[in-house]
Amino acid sequence: MTDSSPAPGRARPGVVAASFYLLLLFALTQLIGLIATIAVAGKLREGFERAFEGTTTGAQDVGTFVVGFTIGTAALLLVLSLVLVVLGLFNNRGSNGTRITTWVLGGILICCLGGSLISGATGAVGGNTGGDGPSAEEIQRSLNDALPSWYTPVNTLLGVLGLLSLLVALILLALPKANEFFRKPKQGWEPPVPGAAYPAEPGYPQTPGYPQAPGYPTTPGHPGQSAPGQPGQTGPSPESGERRDGEPPSAS
Repeated sequence: MTDSSPAPGRARPGVVAASFYLLLLFALTQLIGLIATIAVAGKLREGFERAFEGTTTGAQDVGTFVVGFTIGTAALLLVLSLVLVVLGLFNNRGSNGTRITTWVLGGILICCLGGSLISGATGAVGGNTGGDGPSAEEIQRSLNDALPSWYTPVNTLLGVLGLLSLLVALILLALPKANEFFRKPKQGWEPPVPGAAYPAEPGYPQTPGYPQAPGYPTTPGHPGQSAPGQPGQTGPSPESGERRDGEPPSAS
């Protein structure tokens, strides 16, 4: 499930939250409109079949096409309204990209809904004024007779309510408070907290030691020569008449 909470340290303004709830209201109006259209699908087909009865155009084919087109359009509007709700969840988190997407998609839907309301208010229903096809007035009269009395007022009310909720939702996203919320925060310098130590500087990497120089080989000694005091070494012979230590004196 998508978390609609804003990023830490950024308080979501009320205009952004209100925009999200208005998008929910718009989706609700489209859901009710789809249910109402499905409920009167049979009456809608009957009205067109009566209007085209006795003409070269197949009345049953026309009725089936109109009902399928009307239900398909209502279902598409519901899907697009749910897309706006998902975009609203990301708007609550401060995503500027989804805000722009909401403006684009919402603007297209406003144009479509506005044109549909104007067409319904003026009673402009497509008809063939030439040949044996019924006129627009005859088609509208046949639909008024076939459809329930509550359908036209409810359909008009849902259209106006959905259009206004979507329009206000898009306007709220363009207010200065919303712009400040969607603006990317600047990374400013923050003073250190009293009592907190400054972070230590990173140490430099230790320089690897040089490899030890190989020792020179020991010079070999001469044969028969050994160090003083070593076994096998012959000391200097005493001179004549000189007494060695520990030797008894000789008789004269």
